[in-house]
Amino acid sequence: MGNAEKIDIEIFKAVTRAIAQSDDLEIMTGNLTQLLVGTLEIKGCSIFALEPASGELELLSSFGLSIGYLNKGPVFSDKSIGDIKKGKPVIIRNLEKTDLLQYPQEARKEGIGAIVSLPIKFYGKNIGALRLYHHEQWEISETDIDSLLVLAENIGLAMTYTRLLNALKEVKDTVNDVHSIWFNAIGG
Repeated sequence: MGNAEKIDIEIFKAVTRAIAQSDDLEIMTGNLTQLLVGTLEIKGCSIFALEPASGELELLSSFGLSIGYLNKGPVFSDKSIGDIKKGKPVIIRNLEKTDLLQYPQEARKEGIGAIVSLPIKFYGKNIGALRLYHHEQWEISETDIDSLLVLAENIGLAMTYTRLLNALKEVKDTVNDVHSIWFNAIGG
């Protein structure tokens, strides 16, 4: 695949809408992974959240990859495609010429030829990773990398927003439950 730009304003608008139109993280990331696979014409896409205590990348959503590949084992940020803590994109243009993979045999068996891994950040802190998998060597353009980095930042905002919104909903539900119990206890 050549290095011509694939991400234009129409794709960017569609991706931004997919992020903005959902307050459910699972639905949003599911729509986003499907959209990226289709528009970039790649093999697969995964979105991970970083578990700070263990350093494990928790899979939020994936599209285009087999269940066997997704269940290959835990993915650790310091062992898989470079250390995500560095906060820089890692581009593996040719899978056969890298030692950055935690599970290289599984990637080959899956038919992956190239991987682009981008940090997902919020206020400069790494909170996850966006990974794009191509079935052949990939000479992705610098312009597309820049666009994907902006997209990853938007995903970071959306992840944080939906988590905060869900936490607030839980607090509200708890307060309502306590109010109901209290109201019923006093005979209301």
